[in-house]
Amino acid sequence: MTAATYAPTMDEIPLSWLLSRDLDPEKYKVHFAVWNGIQHPIDVLATNADEWQGWNSWRSVNDDFNREFIFSVAQDKHDASLWLFGGIWEVLERRSEQQARSYTVVLRVDLMGPFIRRLYIRHKLSGRNIRRKMESVLPAMTVSSILEEPFAGDPFPGHDRINHSLADLQVVVSQARADWRVALESMKGVYVIHDKETGQRYVGSAYGDTGIWQRWSTYATTLHGNNVGLQELVQEKGEEYYRSNMRFALLEYWSMRTDDAHVLARESYWKDVLHARSLGHNKN
Repeated sequence: MTAATYAPTMDEIPLSWLLSRDLDPEKYKVHFAVWNGIQHPIDVLATNADEWQGWNSWRSVNDDFNREFIFSVAQDKHDASLWLFGGIWEVLERRSEQQARSYTVVLRVDLMGPFIRRLYIRHKLSGRNIRRKMESVLPAMTVSSILEEPFAGDPFPGHDRINHSLADLQVVVSQARADWRVALESMKGVYVIHDKETGQRYVGSAYGDTGIWQRWSTYATTLHGNNVGLQELVQEKGEEYYRSNMRFALLEYWSMRTDDAHVLARESYWKDVLHARSLGHNKN
């Protein structure tokens, strides 16, 4: 079913109903920003305004942003048909250099500014083209939800539901997310870092005066947490592979009053259970 023939159901709110009557779709290109192999666009939108502007000034081989305005949306990490509104950009200048930030763009906060990082749009993108004429896709775009506060990253999911990549963790640490920090900084624990491509694991722990938040912040900064086995993996696979494929989860967690001997005993137990020494990245 194409955008031209799509008709929203009675339960859906067409995006067009939310747009100003003065908005002429034929003056817009929609930029469906997707994962570039390194970063998720929704994380960039939530954390780095300058970098997000760069995403909307990037020219590939073709002059895709060849209209007056760009209607930008960032794909959700968990639902490919969900997009977070990233603002309307006016294209002031177009340069011919390819594979570079060749467009000069400025954010038009007077155009739907209050909806930036708050408006979620539902749209099933077909094909590989992520820069579309607005009139061709607008009929199939619907309003999913409007957040009370601008999106600032994934909320803390609960200690037993953490399954996040190092790239995710770096975003959380860079934002100093209060919900994550409060939940983890006063907890000791045993954690696993697993490679989703190979299944190999590293088991570590946070004990002494170092809570889980502080220990994981070290990984966000150094990538390898100063562990020999993980240092070797970063050198072998490269930083981007490591950031994307190494995922963190908590195996057990306790209050800071827990005896360190108990934490270390449980760490050793999990190393044996998960074969983290013989088949993983632990060296001791």
